[in-house]
Amino acid sequence: MLTLFLMGAATVAVGLLPGYQTLGIWAPILLVTLRFLQGFAVGGEWGGAVTMVVESSPRHRRGFYGSLPQMGVPLGLVLSSTLFAAVSALPDDDLLAWGWRIPFLLSIALIAVGLFLRSHITEPPAFVQIKETGQARKLPAKEVFRRHGKAIALTVGMYVSAGVPFYIVSVFVLSYGSSQLGLSRNVLLTGILISAVVEAMTVPCFGALSDRLGRRPVFLTAAAFTLLLAFPFFWLLTTGQTSLTWLAMLLALAVAHAGMYGPTAALYAELFDADVRYTGTSIGYQLGGVVAGCVPLIAGALVGAAGGAAWPIASIWAAAALIGLTCALATQETRGRDLHTDHDTGD
Repeated sequence: MLTLFLMGAATVAVGLLPGYQTLGIWAPILLVTLRFLQGFAVGGEWGGAVTMVVESSPRHRRGFYGSLPQMGVPLGLVLSSTLFAAVSALPDDDLLAWGWRIPFLLSIALIAVGLFLRSHITEPPAFVQIKETGQARKLPAKEVFRRHGKAIALTVGMYVSAGVPFYIVSVFVLSYGSSQLGLSRNVLLTGILISAVVEAMTVPCFGALSDRLGRRPVFLTAAAFTLLLAFPFFWLLTTGQTSLTWLAMLLALAVAHAGMYGPTAALYAELFDADVRYTGTSIGYQLGGVVAGCVPLIAGALVGAAGGAAWPIASIWAAAALIGLTCALATQETRGRDLHTDHDTGD
């Protein structure tokens, strides 16, 4: 509840924040602070959400139910792309004066729904057992690194392999495609929107598939496909054809990213013991997010140094996929694991 409220309050506060003309230097300082609070809250919110869902799910359906919170990423991308397109239709002066605040202020409705749902959910059995037996850890972060250091490293690596292509497609390509390739920004935004809609449907499919085949086989196959797609993705973009641009985005988000992201919630939760599961999943996911989130900035610098060529970015994409493949190969199969007992994760 606290992380959800903090995230919502920080987001709405961004929309209400006075500009530089009113607050001076404090305006950017407060903006950075609010963005930090958003990220801090998200770090705890994702781990708590997927841990609660996975622990409350039937053993043979954890992959599917765990993938349902994962749908929030593509659905959020759909919502943000739609709102961005809507406010971008405003005159430039209005957009800069007040239009940009609208998406931030509208988030209050989503937070209200989230708080209502969270207040009516009971604790999962594994967590109840820990509280009743007095096994809750006072310093779970220290404990998770001591007992599950290898699992943390593996989860970070697996997130990087999914996160790097995602950020390249959803963030970097908007700038690269319009400035370097001459593609229409509307074409790129529409491609992201279409791909995100389809991904919202494929993520639970891959989660359900991991219930049948296992977490590792599904993740490994998707990571291998991501590796093979690294250079062809940019070849398709450079054709300048709308249909091929959309195909590239669709393959990257709805197949490659969804194939790795779908089983992630169940896989991460099953790697950690119950008393540190929340902390372990959150740390692995967010450390991976820090690494992957830096890629658009790095990509922009590399493209400039390479004279607009895409091969450095494709190489980063391929390297991330190789990291994910290596980490998945080093990870034990977790499907069907008892979440109430401790396990040897190979540390």
